Amino acid sequence: MPLPWEYTNMDLRDATWTDVRDCETNLAVVPVGSTEQHGPHAPLGTDVITAEAVTDAGLEKTDLEVVRAPAIPIGIAEEHRQFPGTMWVSEDTFRDYVRESIESLAHHGLERVVVVNGHGGNVDALRALGGRLTRSGDAYAVPFTWFEAVGDHSSDMGHGGPLETALLRHCAPDLVREDRLEEAQDGRADGWGEWQSHANLAYDAAEFTENGVVGDPEAGDEVRGEELLELAAASLADLLEAVAERDISRPERR
Repeated sequence: MPLPWEYTNMDLRDATWTDVRDCETNLAVVPVGSTEQHGPHAPLGTDVITAEAVTDAGLEKTDLEVVRAPAIPIGIAEEHRQFPGTMWVSEDTFRDYVRESIESLAHHGLERVVVVNGHGGNVDALRALGGRLTRSGDAYAVPFTWFEAVGDHSSDMGHGGPLETALLRHCAPDLVREDRLEEAQDGRADGWGEWQSHANLAYDAAEFTENGVVGDPEAGDEVRGEELLELAAASLADLLEAVAERDISRPERR
């Protein structure tokens, strides 16, 4: 059995500093999630668990040498603050923390970074951050949100709903409280927010969902979870190939 430091993909948690010094890649991946409510049936760490699962499955699909950084477990999640256990930081703090984490990787030559995201509330901040890092020349950073990369399934994304429940049932079945699914169904919302004239009137999840669930968790079985992981992992592997090969110099002024 090979040892962790013999893997093509190096996990910083297992590596030594000399392993990193001697690696021959400039490509890294950083899983990012959130610690927040996901209804009565799914764990607070759902967004981290799924981001890490997709990261690891994607790395298995590429022959590239990639350094895997530890996951960042707390994100922009104040919209879930009415539900106990939820943790959050401000957008500014989140952007600064992720930016400085990526800059530390770039300092060691890992200047191409894919951020694998599992939380919808992080999406806009990560895109803005990627642009800032790339334009400054400090690193080339590209965010990837797994549930946006699963084909037609993406339209079913809710919160603690079919996609997240399915992926958990496949990757971490022991963490899904199957005996609470009826409770999850009873207090769920069908969609995210309260909309009028194409504007969302609600800012907090508790305004429109009794128990934090959006969408039908029963529509997410283990078989669907396996398909979701396959689709997201394949998409991530393709992205890693593109980031590795891309000319990341900035265009000249027109």
